[in-house]
Amino acid sequence: MAAQPGAIRRRAPSLKAREARLAYTLVTPTLIIVLLIVVFPMIWNVVLSLQPIRLENLPTINLLDFSDLSFNNYTRAITARGGRFWDVLRVTFVYTIGSTILALLMGLWAALLVREAFPGRNIFRGFLLFPYIAPVVSVAFIWKLMLDKNIGIVTLLGARVGLPPTSYLTTRTLPVRLFGLEIGLPLALITVILFEGWRYFPFAFLFFLARLQAVPEDLYEAAAVDGATPSQRLWYITLPQLRAVAGTLFLLRFIWTFNKFDDIFLLNGGAAGTEVIPIQIYNWLFARRNVGVSSAVAVIMALILGVLVFIYLRWFVVEED
Repeated sequence: MAAQPGAIRRRAPSLKAREARLAYTLVTPTLIIVLLIVVFPMIWNVVLSLQPIRLENLPTINLLDFSDLSFNNYTRAITARGGRFWDVLRVTFVYTIGSTILALLMGLWAALLVREAFPGRNIFRGFLLFPYIAPVVSVAFIWKLMLDKNIGIVTLLGARVGLPPTSYLTTRTLPVRLFGLEIGLPLALITVILFEGWRYFPFAFLFFLARLQAVPEDLYEAAAVDGATPSQRLWYITLPQLRAVAGTLFLLRFIWTFNKFDDIFLLNGGAAGTEVIPIQIYNWLFARRNVGVSSAVAVIMALILGVLVFIYLRWFVVEED
């Protein structure tokens, strides 16, 4: 008996079903990779943060053993006398916000500087990218040499104007008299903030420059005809056009700097009041060999960053029309 044509058409998959099957086929490898290298380590880190595990216990740990879960690691991470969690958290915020704002301001200044054509502009643009493309190990070593107390070029130049030799990366507080008052300047922290801003301002520079080149020249010509000064054109035309880009850059740089480990570690290892949360996680893991507490600090760090990003995206993000 011959099959009915209608039955054959019902059994054949529709175009929408074939497209959905193809989409799932293409997405599945990426989903598996994300689960293996992102989701699973995150879950494992949370489990480790709830167990009293030392570094030497890792080879024999049973990931499916949930019999000894507690929040003792979180309590120890926050309240331990040698942990200094709240001081480290404060330093992390100062370091992150300071270096992020500095990188954005330097990037904006560089973008405004090279926006107009001048001889050698392309070469100068390439030169501005050097801090970002150079290996961090190399630039950190150069900065350490420049700031060396005995042979650094900064020390030698400072001696010519009467400044005493100073170890910029290992001096926690430098007494400074200002308007008759003596204040303690966090010299090492300021130094690493300057390094971070200098190293990553080219990233902001590229974004700002791309947006500036997209601003219609008619706006500036009309403002010039109306008698607007250069500062007024900058304040009322240029900066409003850069708000959306600046918001995105601030979010990205904040996240990356908050998680930054290698820059401070290579400069001074987190000494002299420059210890940030990633450095503290490293110290808990390798100096104190405590996997549980280091995992707990990492989870706290992720939660803090998640809350801050949510607040920023919810109330402070600038959408561009």
